[in-house]
Amino acid sequence: MIPAATLRPSADSDVPAIAAIYAHHVRTGLASFEIVPPTEEEIARRRLEVLKRGLPFLVAEFAGTVVGYAYASAYRARPAYRSTLEDSIYIHPNHARKGIGRLLLQALIADCEAKGYRQMIAVIGDSGNAPSIGLHRAFGFEHAGTLRSVGFKFGRWVDTVLMQRRLGPGDSKLPEGSI
Repeated sequence: MIPAATLRPSADSDVPAIAAIYAHHVRTGLASFEIVPPTEEEIARRRLEVLKRGLPFLVAEFAGTVVGYAYASAYRARPAYRSTLEDSIYIHPNHARKGIGRLLLQALIADCEAKGYRQMIAVIGDSGNAPSIGLHRAFGFEHAGTLRSVGFKFGRWVDTVLMQRRLGPGDSKLPEGSI
């Protein structure tokens, strides 16, 4: 773990670093099923959508450099899903396996619980993505299913692993404004 890594809410000035980290994962990995990295303008737009919903978009910083980021977004748009979020975490390749993902996920979960959300879903690209599956399992996410061969990238079919974690009281108590 990087002892001096700090977490903070993302700022507009972080967009280039966030875009660069994500672009690396789009170009080289299966965590994202995007094929072409989005522009900085598109990353800025996506970030603002998260923030407009009052959801966390965090960055991890080391020595003044953004080395990872995480955010929560709506799992689905329909009102019945309003208590469920999806998490996303991306780490700069030079800082992988140093505990940054753990710091980010722990903070993301705490923030979402404090806001009253009840479930968090991890949609993990590639059933062979052991680091992401292990990270989520370490934070109480349970395997909820595998969607076989739903993506095609780098000349092969790719699975998606779904993992789920209760937030706060989960489904043991009705949410406010229940329908």
